[in-house]
Amino acid sequence: MTKHTFAICAYGDSPYLEACMKSLVSQSVKTNIILCTSTPSQYIEKLAAQYKIPVYVRQGESDIQDDWNFAYDKADSPLVTIAHQDDMYGKDYVKTLLKYYGKYPDMTLFTTDYVTVKERDLKGKKLVEWVKVILRLPLRNPKWNHFTWVKKAALMFGNSICCPACTYQKKILGDHLFQSEFRYTLDWDTLLSLAERKGRFICVERPLIYYRVHSGATTKKWIQNNKRSEEELAMFAKFWPKPAVQALEYFYKKAYGAYE
Repeated sequence: MTKHTFAICAYGDSPYLEACMKSLVSQSVKTNIILCTSTPSQYIEKLAAQYKIPVYVRQGESDIQDDWNFAYDKADSPLVTIAHQDDMYGKDYVKTLLKYYGKYPDMTLFTTDYVTVKERDLKGKKLVEWVKVILRLPLRNPKWNHFTWVKKAALMFGNSICCPACTYQKKILGDHLFQSEFRYTLDWDTLLSLAERKGRFICVERPLIYYRVHSGATTKKWIQNNKRSEEELAMFAKFWPKPAVQALEYFYKKAYGAYE
């Protein structure tokens, strides 16, 4: 059995999908790749055929959580990365992942640093991104990163972990991973749930993913209709009393500038 699978979640006809596919087939260590979609199209089918990637279609309306669970469940391997169609992965992502998996078999989550790509330009780190690096620091220490409080500390001031950079160990976590009441913050909520379970969070502070922000991103739509803010407040309330929640949300909104 292949140890790892990239499960691409494709929605609509993204102009960045091919770049994502290229980054996956160009990994220095070959791995399994599948594509899952709830919006099948000739565009998706043609690109997938070009790169010899099997396509799985989920019936029903598009929904982030249902789409992610479908992709995660379709992956037939112990390790699964939900690859976002707009992002690209560094060529040594899988090589690095498997190195740490071999060293720490109790690893439930693997993640890395990332580089932000705005449209087609690489962006340097802003203050909020440096804060996230600091929050992830304890996850780099194998003496600590299996403790629940250490894993939760990386999440209590906001989600410091980049969702598409995450790989989950399905062999430990089981099927249907995402079980959140939220839509936008479902990754943050899921990470909190995983932090409370046994297992190790491994963070490699190397930028092994190129995280794209652009005008058509779902994230921007959620910012514009205030849904992101509402769900973030609810997440902060899981960690902090109300006065602290309001203060944290004020500073956390600074991150929204990446989409302007």
